[in-house]
Amino acid sequence: MPDLYMVEFKGNRREFFYNTFYHSLSLLEHVIVQAERGEDMGSLLLRIRKDIDFSDKEKPRSILRPANDADRRKLLQNRADENAAWDNAVRLINEHQLEMKLVDIEYQFDRNKLTFYFTADHRVDFRALVRDLAAEYKTRIELRQIGVRDEAKRIGGFGVCGHEQCCARFLRSFEPISTQDAREQNLSLNPSKISGNCGRLLCCLKYEVDQYSRIRSKYPEMGEQYVTDAGEGIVDRINIFEDFMVVKMDDGAEIKVSGRELEKQKRSQGSFFKKLRETLMKDKKE
Repeated sequence: MPDLYMVEFKGNRREFFYNTFYHSLSLLEHVIVQAERGEDMGSLLLRIRKDIDFSDKEKPRSILRPANDADRRKLLQNRADENAAWDNAVRLINEHQLEMKLVDIEYQFDRNKLTFYFTADHRVDFRALVRDLAAEYKTRIELRQIGVRDEAKRIGGFGVCGHEQCCARFLRSFEPISTQDAREQNLSLNPSKISGNCGRLLCCLKYEVDQYSRIRSKYPEMGEQYVTDAGEGIVDRINIFEDFMVVKMDDGAEIKVSGRELEKQKRSQGSFFKKLRETLMKDKKE
């Protein structure tokens, strides 16, 4: 079975390919791969060492060969021509009075296809624009509408954390995210604090929310009454990271109760009620 690789193209686009012809390959080198119609060029991002089920997906195509110097020069020329096409494409969009924002332009390596990526609030009838672009560039034209998250992924950049955006670095799909995920982690709902460069909620809000939910589930709600060894008080705050809660007494004193203590109490209560049920069932039978 040939090795499976992930190949990265312009705009952080990533696809799987088999080394069908068993070339000697090194990570990060450029390779020529099979495309839907022709050839494309990308860089080897990583070798996949686990089995992936492609039964419900398109089967990966093949890596044709490692790229040579001539291929790399052609790729640079493609990038230069993409930049040159930008102003012309924007001009045509304005002439057709289309409400769309051009995000990126990408030539397939063999120049058999030229793709224009754009965002729009509504569906756009761009048939006349495609005809003008095809007449201008004499190749197959594809206009692909993408979402604002995909726009951020293609453009790249850095998040508020100072790291490269997750969508550009490793995320392959976007999960639904809601403000409830931020509430669960006791974060401010200020949009400037919990939104990414795309204007949508931060993808990283999803990373730890299950852990927060699991830890918080063993604690009472904030503001609830709780009886400690020192008396009854109110749950004032919960420290998720160090796994404890603080109970505030009427005299202002604060009592720290660890998650381990709570779990121990629940086990004790569970044992008590189990024994009580067994005793009641026994008495009922007698």
